[in-house]
Amino acid sequence: MSFPLLTATAVLPALGAIATAAVPAGRRTAAKWLALLVSLGTLVLAAVIAVRFRPGGDRYQLTESHAWIADFGVRYELGVDGIAVALIALTAVLIPVIILAGWHDADPLETDSQRWRPTQGFFALILSVEAMVILSFEATDVFLFYILFEAMLIPMYFLIGGFGDRAAPARQAGGGEENAAAQRSYAAVKFLLYNLAGGLIMLAAVIGLYVVAGNFSLTEIAEARANGTLEMATDTERLLFLGFFFAFAVKAPLWPLHTWLPNAMGESTAPVAVLITAVVDKVGTFAMLRFCLGLFPEASEWATPVILALALISIVYGALLAVGQRDIKRLIAYASISHFGFIVMGIFAMTTQGQAGATLYMVNHGISTAALMLVAGFLISRRGSRLIADYGGVQKVAPILAGTFLIGGLATLSLPGLAPFVSEFLVLVGTFARYPVVGVIATLGIVLAALYTLVLYQRTMTGPVKEEVRTLPDLRLRELVVVTPLIALLIFLGVYPKPLTDIVNPAVEHTMSDVQKKDPQPEVEAAK
Repeated sequence: MSFPLLTATAVLPALGAIATAAVPAGRRTAAKWLALLVSLGTLVLAAVIAVRFRPGGDRYQLTESHAWIADFGVRYELGVDGIAVALIALTAVLIPVIILAGWHDADPLETDSQRWRPTQGFFALILSVEAMVILSFEATDVFLFYILFEAMLIPMYFLIGGFGDRAAPARQAGGGEENAAAQRSYAAVKFLLYNLAGGLIMLAAVIGLYVVAGNFSLTEIAEARANGTLEMATDTERLLFLGFFFAFAVKAPLWPLHTWLPNAMGESTAPVAVLITAVVDKVGTFAMLRFCLGLFPEASEWATPVILALALISIVYGALLAVGQRDIKRLIAYASISHFGFIVMGIFAMTTQGQAGATLYMVNHGISTAALMLVAGFLISRRGSRLIADYGGVQKVAPILAGTFLIGGLATLSLPGLAPFVSEFLVLVGTFARYPVVGVIATLGIVLAALYTLVLYQRTMTGPVKEEVRTLPDLRLRELVVVTPLIALLIFLGVYPKPLTDIVNPAVEHTMSDVQKKDPQPEVEAAK
């Protein structure tokens, strides 16, 4: 029996979460180091998965299958394709960075000795989220995926509601800790209700899928649909598709189901905000590729025009709201909504380039948003304010902080030479090949991204030095360790994305085969 590598990669952070939570209250530093070591161990296992994965081999590799709830056809089935491998690697890379960035975020507040922030619980919750996200990328049983899809809401709820931003507007306005706690509670409850609503609708669709197919195995259902032994009535398939897609669109998030994200990211600490948008939200777009297109190919094609319209609205609407933001973190949140619009557009463009670009976009958006948000968090923690107007001239007093902030911002606007450019370019080219009008309109998002990113940098980093920022220290060693690998990845994958595309492309070809789509051929013949 081969070593259960996929299970081990998820179990290690789960056990680490339990061990971290069990560390005695007085040994906060030990809990931090334990969490960091566990996350690094998980990164090693994720690297082993990437090394052992053969891009030209079977679609799902390193598979595991064990009986679970036999009476209902539920199995513990795991397997990874190239898309899952890329997202597992992204998660495993970001979690140690998140832990290091949040090293002091759960320490007791010196200004409020009556409030206890349980350090052990903070890092245990982060590891538990990592375990569930990784296992959701590995699950090939629909019911197992649903359980993980819902279960990850619990630790995220406590991370948002229990460990909020110390620079919250309620505190800045003199409202005190009570008002800040109320804002955190509102954001956490809104996050939970939106995602629970999506999950309940998905549960109905999961049950309906079992009634139709008789089991929950993704591979068996997809194979039966491909060879014609399982047929779904048109209306049934469309209803099941809508049930799955609604839940994934909430998680993604896609307009108009996006409103929970700015609240959740705004009230969270910067590392938790990164965990939300760079890690957890990727489960939604990943699931669109694996489950919506894999299980319901005809319904996916039927819904494509509406979904592309929603994606376009997300791109433009999110970017426009980002332009008008006064809060740094909410600006990044709305920018992420715009970026998720690009990802969804690439998925439903139904072209090889579009879907490969969407997958690369998931990875590159995670890295670039992490870089920008974490540097913004370091800046906010120094000044104690999230408002753009409270900054100015930072590059003169903290040039390294300003430089890393600029690189993160330039990556967000997809500057050529940085990783997001490749993915955004592929998404636009792939979309234009089949839907030229949609592709042209989507380019407006690039223009707006340049506007909100450069204006943000100009207002915070350039100009006269404001009195309140004169004494801001530059990035410290720990913060440099956090930012450096992210910037290195942005540059490396921007110049040489081949290692990632080699893994992703075969999986995209399988997905295109599921929906029985071929890339459009050029309408203009080459000159002879």
